[in-house]
Amino acid sequence: MKFRFVIQRNEVTKNLGSIKWMLPRSFASLWVTFLFLCFPITIHSQESFRVMFWNVENLFDTKDDPRKNDNEFLPEATRHWNFFRYRDKLKNLAKGIIASGNEYVPDLVGLCEVENDSCLYDLTRRSPLKEAGYRYVMTDSPDQRGIDVALLYQRGSFKVLQHQSIRIPHKQLKKGATRDILHVVGEVLSGNQLDVFVCHFPSRSGGQAKSEPYRLLTAKILKEAVDSVMKVRKHPHILIMGDFNDYPTNKSMKKVLCADGGLRNLMKDKKEGTYRYRGEWGILDQFIVSENLQKKKGSIRTSSKKVQILRHDFLLEEDEKYGGDKPFRTYNGMKYLGGFSDHLPISLDLEIFIRDDKGYYSK
Repeated sequence: MKFRFVIQRNEVTKNLGSIKWMLPRSFASLWVTFLFLCFPITIHSQESFRVMFWNVENLFDTKDDPRKNDNEFLPEATRHWNFFRYRDKLKNLAKGIIASGNEYVPDLVGLCEVENDSCLYDLTRRSPLKEAGYRYVMTDSPDQRGIDVALLYQRGSFKVLQHQSIRIPHKQLKKGATRDILHVVGEVLSGNQLDVFVCHFPSRSGGQAKSEPYRLLTAKILKEAVDSVMKVRKHPHILIMGDFNDYPTNKSMKKVLCADGGLRNLMKDKKEGTYRYRGEWGILDQFIVSENLQKKKGSIRTSSKKVQILRHDFLLEEDEKYGGDKPFRTYNGMKYLGGFSDHLPISLDLEIFIRDDKGYYSK
């Protein structure tokens, strides 16, 4: 008869004693490995896996990148974007990411509106976030604003197997270039693969109706990429996150991405918002998952109840014009405010189940 020993996150934290909660998940994984090697027991565990997404509102460094349209974000430019403002921006973003965790920092962090690799290096190596040990992958898009999407990940809980950028054609619509879609394939602690897509759809510049065809095209290309994954994976686990510049009820989301029931938008019934425009909250930032991730007996599970719009007090300020509150942003037009972002971050918890010879173990 085998002795069943269940290790959960709070027990690992209790055993580690004085170790700070913000340490990377890989440390806890090493602790579990140590116990496994030292004691003749079978370990079954249910791990919580947190994902965060955040539009970080123009994370530019202060150096001129000739490949990017960064002219506004230079020390001598109209925004007066200097070293001190850049440093404070990194500190703010690190604070927001750390606060989005529970006992640990998030396992995955999707970001958009990041200028280049230099910004991510500074965020993960030269800000308070450096203790978390994040690694990252990002796109290198031809976007006319000079911004890209990225994924930070914890190596102890997500092993990157491959990644690619998906280019969005724009000349056929006579539009400027937009952001690539980032597709990352990784392995989680159960040994299953998780396909992650990080997106930043074309903006609503010029009006919703006029700009909609570009988002419909982007949604169609994303759906084709997802369908390709579903054809080659026996049990596809797909997680899409991003700023879609459309609401869950818009055509790009409802009639393109989620039209056939293979994908489900976890944000469609949320009443709060992630972005406020003229006093009205709306959900532009969303999580979309494949049907497999919502199965009750799967090895990776989640649901709409596991989604949060993160409304920490420090991320908000009073809306003096319309009443209520609004995101505490870095700039309001050209006026520097010194805040975090014009979007609120969102988080999603997945449950990772380790399988034994009798099936998936749960509490």
